[in-house]
Amino acid sequence: MTAKHSLALALIAAVSGAASAADEPVVGLITKTEINPFFVKMKEGAQRAAKLQGARLLTGAGKSDGDNAGQIAAIENMIAAGAKAILITPSDSKAIVPALKKARDQGVMVIALDSPTEPVNATDALFATDNFKAGLLIGQYAKAALAGKPAKIATIDLFPGHPVGIARHNGFLAGYGVAGIGAKTPELAKSPELVCMADSFGDQGKGQTAMENCLQKNPDISLVYAINEPAAAGVYKALKAAGKEKDVLIVSVDGGCAGVRDVKAGVIAATAQQYPLKMAGLAVEAGVTYARTGKKASGYVDTGVTLITDRKLAGVESRDTAFGLGACWGK
Repeated sequence: MTAKHSLALALIAAVSGAASAADEPVVGLITKTEINPFFVKMKEGAQRAAKLQGARLLTGAGKSDGDNAGQIAAIENMIAAGAKAILITPSDSKAIVPALKKARDQGVMVIALDSPTEPVNATDALFATDNFKAGLLIGQYAKAALAGKPAKIATIDLFPGHPVGIARHNGFLAGYGVAGIGAKTPELAKSPELVCMADSFGDQGKGQTAMENCLQKNPDISLVYAINEPAAAGVYKALKAAGKEKDVLIVSVDGGCAGVRDVKAGVIAATAQQYPLKMAGLAVEAGVTYARTGKKASGYVDTGVTLITDRKLAGVESRDTAFGLGACWGK
């Protein structure tokens, strides 16, 4: 082979490589943390979808739930790396908005996953569980399970002002039958049956502490709503330490594998299962479509929720833990 031919082949390879890179859409995924099983599964779904779509996936996360600065840094890094779409589970639904506006002003499509921003239109679209419905399902279940028996309720919530925490809490109370609560109720609702509200930040240890404090406030609590299954596991530990684990009904939201096993074991009576794999996969597809065609996703995409329990009750649609374990996430 002559030197001239070698140079020509090198030039062809270089041009081909540049074209290949240009054809590979870049999509970013920013989660609240790297370690929560929900976000681990979300990342897995995004990676799978990116591979199928021939896209390059960039990933980032905050150091902990609430780390807005970490998410802003990830956004800036992804813009610099050429991302055409960024998918984000916002830790701070308000404080993240200026960074998202900066991204959108530069032509980046932004999709919120799992949690909406405030305002909702700070992103192009929202792909998420209907969190009000998730709460509604477990509230309806709790009402049916108690069969008319009055309850003293504790809610082990997320943290103040978070839209997911508000939606699940209010959905639970609405499902339980508390009047005047809707999906757009802007703050945590209350009712005469609700004797204690405490924040857990979705953490098992903090959930245990929150429940211990509630029991000190009112030792006759008979029904507990927990924002997620780690918090519910903490609630159970507190109840067991107090000798009350058989006297209190616990309901929750998430549908992780550990949580579904807790339903099977009777630790949690019922949980509302959501689907982060589907959430991320659909959003990556939308991001690739935008990168290749300029067509933006818009509005709200409901990624589904299912009530999981092994105690089926009349009038409450549910699936058993065998189904839940087949669709769960985490270990």
